[in-house]
Amino acid sequence: METAEFVEILDREGLLLAAAAEAAGTDAKVPTCPDWQVRDLVRHTGMVHRWAAAFVAEGHTSYHPDGGLPDLDGDALLDWFREGHRYLVDTLASAPPGVECWHFLPAPSPLAFWARRQAHETTVHRLDAESARGGTPSGISAPFAADGIDELLCGFHARGKSRVRSDPPRVLRVRATDADGAVWTVRLSQEPPVTVRGAEGAADCEVAGPAPRLYAALWNRQAFPEVGGDDSVAALWRERSAVTWS
Repeated sequence: METAEFVEILDREGLLLAAAAEAAGTDAKVPTCPDWQVRDLVRHTGMVHRWAAAFVAEGHTSYHPDGGLPDLDGDALLDWFREGHRYLVDTLASAPPGVECWHFLPAPSPLAFWARRQAHETTVHRLDAESARGGTPSGISAPFAADGIDELLCGFHARGKSRVRSDPPRVLRVRATDADGAVWTVRLSQEPPVTVRGAEGAADCEVAGPAPRLYAALWNRQAFPEVGGDDSVAALWRERSAVTWS
């Protein structure tokens, strides 16, 4: 996917998140994040938007701390969120392709990284906001969902921070049934997971289904659509794969 596509998705997803949060109300519980109310979700995502935009807009070439969470609620909080979301979208849309700044996963360029990362960050938290609102969630395209699965498996969980470890070694296969070539083999051991694209060798467990549902499941927002083989491997993922802010 191209950077411009990610920026377009980020724009759409942020608007959907704000609309769902407004409909739910900031007091509402977030079923997909049981420790949060909607105000916590909106504060967090708005803070991340501003943090990400600063790297691109200000050209920070090393890690730069976030600005903290605002002491806002209700309509003022939603206005603050929308303002930060718009600033992020406009910053990414207008940045030169060769902008240099810090980023934390492999990517073709810093700009490509931040557009992709914030599109997925916002989509996952839009799912959270819509879970608080109730009703039918907005859709996710299969290509975008498959890209997000790839980012999660080959990016986040390739890092030393991943807590998905297993002794003895196990193999998890992830298969999206509605996207060409969207198969990953994840080798689990006492070291960080090692993921390769494709169905390489035998697997102890396979999770499968449409890419949008797998995407939500791998981010622990819903159950896996289908689980074959040793369910304890899928359970290990559910128990240990959470990506936390730190």
